[in-house]
Amino acid sequence: MKRLIDKQLTKWQALTRRKPLIVRGARQVGKTYSIEQFGKEQFKKCVTVDLERNRAWHQIFEGNLDVRRLVADLELVTGEKIVPADTLLFLDEIQSCPRALVALRYFFEEMPSLHVVAAGSLLEFALGEISFPVGRVQFLEMAPLTFVEFLWAIGKERAAELLQNPPQPLVTPIHNMLLEELGNYYLVGGMPESVRAYTETHSFENCAEVHQMLAAAYRQDFSKYASRADPRCLDTVFASVAQSVGGQIKYVRLAEGYAGTTIKRAFDLLCKARVIKKIESTSPAGLPLKTSASPKKFKAILIDVGLWQFLSGVRIQKNATQTGFLAAHRGAMAEQFVGQELMATQQSELYYWARGAKSSTAEVDYLAVVDGSIWGVEVKSGVAGRLRSLHMLLEKFPAVAGGLVFSERPYAVLPEQRLTFLPLYYAYSATSS
Repeated sequence: MKRLIDKQLTKWQALTRRKPLIVRGARQVGKTYSIEQFGKEQFKKCVTVDLERNRAWHQIFEGNLDVRRLVADLELVTGEKIVPADTLLFLDEIQSCPRALVALRYFFEEMPSLHVVAAGSLLEFALGEISFPVGRVQFLEMAPLTFVEFLWAIGKERAAELLQNPPQPLVTPIHNMLLEELGNYYLVGGMPESVRAYTETHSFENCAEVHQMLAAAYRQDFSKYASRADPRCLDTVFASVAQSVGGQIKYVRLAEGYAGTTIKRAFDLLCKARVIKKIESTSPAGLPLKTSASPKKFKAILIDVGLWQFLSGVRIQKNATQTGFLAAHRGAMAEQFVGQELMATQQSELYYWARGAKSSTAEVDYLAVVDGSIWGVEVKSGVAGRLRSLHMLLEKFPAVAGGLVFSERPYAVLPEQRLTFLPLYYAYSATSS
């Protein structure tokens, strides 16, 4: 599958002072596939070292971390020659071997001409156990397929190209076609296995089976957190977050019968595993947004809209129409979708605004930083809706560049109100710098 990360990998390859690269993300978002394809296309050889499957190889990273010895030993166990500039050395599932993470700094210092990429899930847990080489590595985040990548996967190359350009008015047939494909994306989601099932069978039911399998795989991971959190509480919180998309979260409401500290620990672990994303409230008075973010007032979204369906208890019936299904669940899916797209454009830094005054409530779904300017982002499930909170934000914070309103209505600009109305399918291009 063609992915947006491909260009970022090529850009990293060309850097003069290149550091070892760590690609991180949740399980099964396509890290291994994309890196190996990159290695095959851009290098004479890609040597993959799977540190989870070959745990005996962890011994190579024990003792001294002399890079020449490491390379020689890896050549012996893989049976492949590793040649700087010609070979991509790929350390897969590196979180299973913390000493390999430590070794990355020495690749940077002692053999900078060798291209080294590492990938893994649950990396945050491994990083907490070692003295990590800060400043000696580079990070790259990988998420499920965006809507643009989904269009690539289903053969809609021209549509994908269109949605990478700045938003513009589109004629009605194209607008409707893109909304229809967006409806398909809502049902399929962006997890590669689900997208593959859809391209091969065009069955939403088959995609739902993949979502069930993926949810089970994530739940199996919970046993790995046993020393850090109650697996049953983790499971409950996982499902509860899906049902809470769009609303402010209180820990005590996520898992009835558990103490607040237990629930918070479970929630934080799921964030570290990158299967949910915490979205904190902040002030748009200035950059960076995280400076004034409040860890106590927050929302959350899931990693993928397809998994959201399964975990929230939504099921695609065999004879159900896409239109009826979307109408019943449009609001939460739209906010989940826009949040996912913003995760891709905002480098995983996602926030929203909520007025603190007790006398009245106001909330803007998201805040986005585009070319150094802050924008308020509202998501409307249909073609219309009130914008009282967004107007309040723009009045209270004159430095905010304007408001972006995503809905099913066509593109329109109201300069006197500092508002831009955008079809939902423009969420990626409208918030890209």
